[in-house]
Amino acid sequence: MPARNTVCLWFNGDALDAAGFYARTFPDSSVDEVIHAPGDYPAGKAGDVITVRFTVMGIPCLGLNGGPEFTHSEAFSFQVLTDDQAETDRLWDAIIGNGGQASECGWCKDRWGLSWQVTPRVLMEAIADPDPAAARRAFEAMMTMSKIDIATIEAARRG
Repeated sequence: MPARNTVCLWFNGDALDAAGFYARTFPDSSVDEVIHAPGDYPAGKAGDVITVRFTVMGIPCLGLNGGPEFTHSEAFSFQVLTDDQAETDRLWDAIIGNGGQASECGWCKDRWGLSWQVTPRVLMEAIADPDPAAARRAFEAMMTMSKIDIATIEAARRG
C-alpha cells in the first residue's frame, strides 16, 4: 500500500530512468511500482509510463511524467547526510558523473534537474559548534567548496 503522504516529483517522460538511478545509487532506495497509461491522452499513448512509485533513502516518492511544462528548482532538494569522505565522494561522483552538475557548499543537481545536498554529518556538527569562532571557521571553509572536504572542515573547526 502506498504511503499516505508522498513527495510528487514532475518529470518530462523519464521518471522511470530517474527512479532506477536513485534506487541503484542511494541506500534504502527502490523502484516500487510503475503505472502505464490505460489509454491515449493529450501528451501520450496507451502504455506510456505515467507514474513511478519509488523510495529514496526511505522517503516515498511519486515520479509523474507530466511533460516539459514544469522543471525542478533549488527550492526543493534532497539533503543526504553522509558519514565519511568515501560516502560523500561516492554519492557526489554518482550524481555528477551521471550527467549532473556541481554547485556550491555541497549542492549539486542531477541530470533530471533535482537538487541534492550531499552533506557530511561532520559539517553539520561543525557549523553548530558551541564555540562561535569554531563554527564560523567551519562555515567560512564550507563557503569556498563545491563538494565538501571533511578534512578541511575539521581543520578549520580546530583553527
